[in-house]
Amino acid sequence: MTPRQGNGNRPLISLRNVGVAYRIKKGLFSRKLFWALKDVSFALHRGDSLGIVGLNGSGKSTLLKIIAGVTVPTEGSVTVRGRVASLLELGAGFHPMLTGRENVYLNAGILGMRHAQVAEVFDDIVAFSGIGRSIDYPVDTYSSGMYVRIAFAVAAHLETEILLIDEVLAVGDAVFQLQSLNKMSEIVRSGRTILFVSHNMGAISELCSRAMLLEHGRQVADGSVVDILGAYARLNQGDENSLNLAIDPSLPCSIVGLKLCNGEGMETNTFDIGDIIIIGVTYRVATRLHGLQITTTLARNMVDVVHSFDTDALPEVPIKEPGLYQATYTVPGMFLKAGYYSVRITAGTTDQIFQDLENAQQFEIEERSINTHGKGCRKERTGLIISQGSWQTTKLE
Repeated sequence: MTPRQGNGNRPLISLRNVGVAYRIKKGLFSRKLFWALKDVSFALHRGDSLGIVGLNGSGKSTLLKIIAGVTVPTEGSVTVRGRVASLLELGAGFHPMLTGRENVYLNAGILGMRHAQVAEVFDDIVAFSGIGRSIDYPVDTYSSGMYVRIAFAVAAHLETEILLIDEVLAVGDAVFQLQSLNKMSEIVRSGRTILFVSHNMGAISELCSRAMLLEHGRQVADGSVVDILGAYARLNQGDENSLNLAIDPSLPCSIVGLKLCNGEGMETNTFDIGDIIIIGVTYRVATRLHGLQITTTLARNMVDVVHSFDTDALPEVPIKEPGLYQATYTVPGMFLKAGYYSVRITAGTTDQIFQDLENAQQFEIEERSINTHGKGCRKERTGLIISQGSWQTTKLE
């Protein structure tokens, strides 16, 4: 790998037919070659933001480690032009016996930054991390949350051309995650190049201009964020239109059935953009329950779009007597954009969740009857639902 400063229109990062292989023990005297990555090729220019998605073990972290120089490829070529700041593993690059302050300057020095340059942003780094006086404590006294706070603050504030972020941001609390995502949006707008590995599809959609899907170390697809997240969602798609479950006698409320139908009552998991979608949930109540609610969450490309309770339209949550119940949730046509969706069904009260069926059912919406080209309802357009609103234009002069 050859690190050099970015120059002209040449890509900052270029990978050609990169592969990483490990030899694993197969028998007493033989070893098998395992390819963690194989034939991965792409190029990124200044200001590009690439989201990398895939199931666990698909090679996402290995790919970032190659670009960071942590892992050497078995085959192919990697060229990186510019300084790289990376947040790949919790506390990676930090010396446990040094203080937070000393580690900030140490990390910056490794990246080739001068002491004076770091001093200019040091207060911003500490303020962003929120660790206060702990900046002068040895980092081996830090909690995992403090580790990720100071590590991200350093990576985000140092003047590097390339920023690599792995899923470690999930360690922080919700407030810090939002703060970090806002900072990353600012970094993208500043023209730095970002590679972002995450299972948070909302963050990928928000931050990245392009995405790549890896599967078993192979580069399955590389293109627009919408198309890649759709392909990723299809990895877990099933073909069944209904779900039947056995009653769990240990639960006061047990979901026993789930089915998808169109407006004509036909069971299907493929709908036109103008079709009504009916989600039917069958459940059995074993004992008298106060505050029981059935919740439906619809996610497009693994990003939550709609979250609805069966009691939303009621003035109060009723008492449920023992018995078998059928609840239906109707989604109007021209409400959801084309794409792949998953259905999550939850049964519980405000105090307790009885069942949580994540990714219980899947369906696809296609653009068959409507020409969406140039309209806000096309799936590539920003936004998650179709909201045409009411527009009126008046000529003033």
